[in-house]
Amino acid sequence: MSKTGFFGAASLTLDGKGRLTVPARHRETLQTEAKSQLAITKHPDGCLLVFPQPVWEPFRDRVAALPMEALAWKRVFLGFVSEVEIDGASRVLIDPVLRAYAGLQRDVLLMGIGSHFELWDAGRYAEREQQVIAQPMPDAIKGFTY
Repeated sequence: MSKTGFFGAASLTLDGKGRLTVPARHRETLQTEAKSQLAITKHPDGCLLVFPQPVWEPFRDRVAALPMEALAWKRVFLGFVSEVEIDGASRVLIDPVLRAYAGLQRDVLLMGIGSHFELWDAGRYAEREQQVIAQPMPDAIKGFTY
């Protein structure tokens, strides 16, 4: 996808039909490199994964190739995927089933985390972040300096 990836959070509002407007800073990349095509599916943490189509396809193929013992996870990732297009007004419709799963009502947070995005209910994310911060830092990041 983009050489630099997608990073940062945007506070957004779902409209009455369950659509969100793609932040301006990501529109051009998504239009040119993903041809405005996105795939949205469940994330085990209770948010949604939002993939540009070129990033989704290899992820989808890796999940599809998992052995039968991972069938339940195939259902989570592949069984609920919604492939959508960014419309002419730069909006994306979030499937009602996916909105219900992630608890998306109105105020949402779209977080770029590299090759893809996470879409969170703003309140749910704030609670989750507090839980994470209250835990000890994992060994993998204890040595980071900032």
